[in-house]
Amino acid sequence: MKKVAVVLANGFEEIEALTPVDVLRRASIECDMVGLTDLEVEGSHGIKVQADKVFSGEFSDYDMVVLPGGMPGSVHLRDHDGLVAALQVAAASGKWIAAICAAPIVLERAGLLTDRRYTCYPGKEAEIPSGQHVAETVVVDEKIITSRGAGTSLAFAYQLVDVLGGDGDSLAQAMVYER
Repeated sequence: MKKVAVVLANGFEEIEALTPVDVLRRASIECDMVGLTDLEVEGSHGIKVQADKVFSGEFSDYDMVVLPGGMPGSVHLRDHDGLVAALQVAAASGKWIAAICAAPIVLERAGLLTDRRYTCYPGKEAEIPSGQHVAETVVVDEKIITSRGAGTSLAFAYQLVDVLGGDGDSLAQAMVYER
């Protein structure tokens, strides 16, 4: 069974974090909410979430790592040296890495966007000098997946299901989402 870590830092965008968790679990894909530093994490709109576990410093047990955007959550993720190092190791070992909204700034710091196509929240591309920004809803380039923002969270989540071998189309149809 595939296993996903969704990493939560204080100030995360709630829709961008919880939508993938919900959709992945509906697809019977094991998904842990991983607090970057604590079990209780507060989103950018004041919603407190109880994570399943706290970041241990590595992702060896996971097939995919998902980084929600939001401010200042994305900055907290980007500035966490241990997370950046763990993402580099995960990418080098062939794991999927996904980021939405402002979170591609974390991928930039980790050096994971060089020579890759990506998308992000409009305007954030100014902070991402490597890679090729495209204004698409979801972009998959090798094992890096990016998406634009809160409004693209469902499309992002269905793409995560697809790349992990699930059936995002059937799930989207069952959830009355026109893909």
